[in-house]
Amino acid sequence: MKLRVDIKDHEYDIVIGKDILKNCADYIKEARKLPAKILVVTDENVANLYADTVCNSLKEIAEVKLVVLPAGETTKSLGYLSDLYDEAFSFGMTRSDLAVALGGGVIGDLTGFFASTVLRGIDVVQIPTTLLSQVDSSVGGKTAIDVSWGKNLVGTFYQPKLVIADTKTLETLPEREFSSGLAEVIKYGCIWDESFFDKINSASSRKELVDMADEIVYTCCDIKRQVVEKDEHDTALRMILNFGHTAGHIVEKAYNYTGYTHGEAVAFGMIIASRLGEKLGITEKGTTEKIDAMIKKFSLPYDIELSDEDLSGITLDKKASGNNISVILLDKIGKYNIHQMDTEEYVKILKEIVSRA
Repeated sequence: MKLRVDIKDHEYDIVIGKDILKNCADYIKEARKLPAKILVVTDENVANLYADTVCNSLKEIAEVKLVVLPAGETTKSLGYLSDLYDEAFSFGMTRSDLAVALGGGVIGDLTGFFASTVLRGIDVVQIPTTLLSQVDSSVGGKTAIDVSWGKNLVGTFYQPKLVIADTKTLETLPEREFSSGLAEVIKYGCIWDESFFDKINSASSRKELVDMADEIVYTCCDIKRQVVEKDEHDTALRMILNFGHTAGHIVEKAYNYTGYTHGEAVAFGMIIASRLGEKLGITEKGTTEKIDAMIKKFSLPYDIELSDEDLSGITLDKKASGNNISVILLDKIGKYNIHQMDTEEYVKILKEIVSRA
């Protein structure tokens, strides 16, 4: 399966299928002029499973250097970014060479940011290996690292040259990581497609979901493609992809990016957003109940403690502007609502509807 993302001067394909990692060099040949050198960035968990397959394929077309970083959100930092610069320069990379991100959202974000800045920009190919990265973070060109002030506060918009999503990699995901990815899948149903929401909800097991992984990844990527083509730089429509992320990012920062995964935090954030929408009279009554039931069904967190201090950190959210913040709510399942609020009022209501430490 293949999707074409049609952004002016930055068009690229998303290739989706089972057991296609071994052919990654062939897809790169089709996407761009062959590089002399390829820097493959991955983490310790993914390296043990897929690095050999990917590197053996890529060695057919270029000299390859593999960089293996620790797994986890804390890797998305200035320190490891600096390490990547050292690896690139010691490898003798030039602007015609290529970076490959092999892994989940952390590796994809970090490698994408690295590629966008090293030598003022080299091509990057995203090879996502988690459900979350296949349906969301690998597509659309958002790159970032975390800093002490918050998540993704330093980053760039930098489209990949190609995305290769091998859905067979989902079979090796730990249960928690698979559930975490489902949060982003649920998000797409919430903001865009009620029938897709219902279809995911009808699955009774992980096996059922894995069996329809190609369709799930394709549907989510197609929704994101449509949004990003209209708003590449996140100034209007693309903000809807942040449904659940405002409160979610508060959770991640409050728990030092280790207590909850990104998907777990977003799951909780979607419940908070729907509670907020119902309280404001914007979201159809009963929506929170539907989302809450689905979150629980897939073993995602629905009640997380946050302090007043944690909630006040919302002023650093990227969607805040002056005294206002753009909050992504729902009219109902499948229909989004971009709502402007006074930031202080938003924080006040959050403190009323969020569990307190």
